[in-house]
Amino acid sequence: MENYFHDLSTKLFSQLQADEVLLLNYEEEKSDFSRFNHNRIRQAGFVHQQHLKLDLIHNHRQCSASFNLCGGLESDLSQAQSLLKNLRSQLNNLPEDPFIHYATDINNSSFYGENDLPSTEETIIEIIETAKGLDLVGILASGEISQGFSNSLGQFNWHTDYSFNFDWSIYQNSDKAIKQNYAGKQWNTETFQEKINFAQQTLPLLSLQPKTISPGKYRVYLSPSALYELFELLNWGGFGLKSHRTAQTPLLKMIKDGVNLSDKISLTENHKLGLTPDFTHQGFIKPSEINLISNGRYKDCLNNHRSAMEYGESVNCSIEHPQSLVMNAGILEQSEIMEKLGTGVYISNLWYCNYSDRNNCRITGMTRFACLWVENDKPVAPLGVMRFDESIYHILGGNLIALTKDREEILNSSTYEKRSESSAQLPGALVDNFTFTL
Repeated sequence: MENYFHDLSTKLFSQLQADEVLLLNYEEEKSDFSRFNHNRIRQAGFVHQQHLKLDLIHNHRQCSASFNLCGGLESDLSQAQSLLKNLRSQLNNLPEDPFIHYATDINNSSFYGENDLPSTEETIIEIIETAKGLDLVGILASGEISQGFSNSLGQFNWHTDYSFNFDWSIYQNSDKAIKQNYAGKQWNTETFQEKINFAQQTLPLLSLQPKTISPGKYRVYLSPSALYELFELLNWGGFGLKSHRTAQTPLLKMIKDGVNLSDKISLTENHKLGLTPDFTHQGFIKPSEINLISNGRYKDCLNNHRSAMEYGESVNCSIEHPQSLVMNAGILEQSEIMEKLGTGVYISNLWYCNYSDRNNCRITGMTRFACLWVENDKPVAPLGVMRFDESIYHILGGNLIALTKDREEILNSSTYEKRSESSAQLPGALVDNFTFTL
């Protein structure tokens, strides 16, 4: 399909008139989907979709359109040519755009990831055998994602990679369940077995009477999945250049008042470790790594093409929220988590997170799925659902005790329109004086 996209691009560029610039973005997905219920396959399918987006630029005006490809060059070319004519006819009716920004230097690139995934059949057999006797409900998605960029100035970029994402819950009874996730580029039997073993050991606790605690401050352990939920909210606006320059970022105190997080916290946007390509939709080449927060201090913003033009910065991302977020590891061993927690709450998952005070980066949300009450280093009961209300400046600031030595790779499980390529590598976090409100 790389050759197909190249041929299609060449033919379209030959249709351009003087001073017109055309940007093309190609997306392709080949994914197997398997839905589980009671640890059996209830639905299985395969998705192959291809998509082409055209951006026509002329006289400081820009117009875009996109359509799904069928894979036949003549048919796809005919539809693309028709769209190109429509875009051309619309351009003169549009106002000039002062923030049009696209790469003019020619930087060609290609990346072909290794396909180290087992067959979907092998993976399904392993899941069913490993989780034998358990009420497992979930969805497995795996396969290839490719992206391409070309422009009429002569640039051509290609990126192909392979990944899997298994998102599941194991039910004890009624609404009592353990939610887990395993994702990455390589399936490791031992890692998956460890996750199922943890679920098997925890399930009996869920049959006990839930522990009810009073609102107040408690020592908690936030699993990587729970921490990911907090970052999913923080990422929107937290690190974008536009939100910083317009003072809409929830990290306003870090850039206006010099407030810092714990020196244990370092965050990077690490494109080389993620699934996204090293080029943007406008042809800019991304740096391999962007330091967002270094030892608790804010460093660099994510600048997309429009913000970069508006504020005179260089482009370093496609969209202004992290797509390949990496947090540094700590020194806390997995075997020490319960001991260091002592008496408190083991938080496996959070949900319904939202800001309660955006300017102070306060987030509220609910505990979910197998959050445990721990006494004297041992989990003794499931925790009744609780609402928390806490500031990131506390969680990752003065109240942070330790980060785990091990980190978990988490891929966004969204499949809306296509499989998400967003990812994160996060440790767990031991936090003191975490506030539960009701």
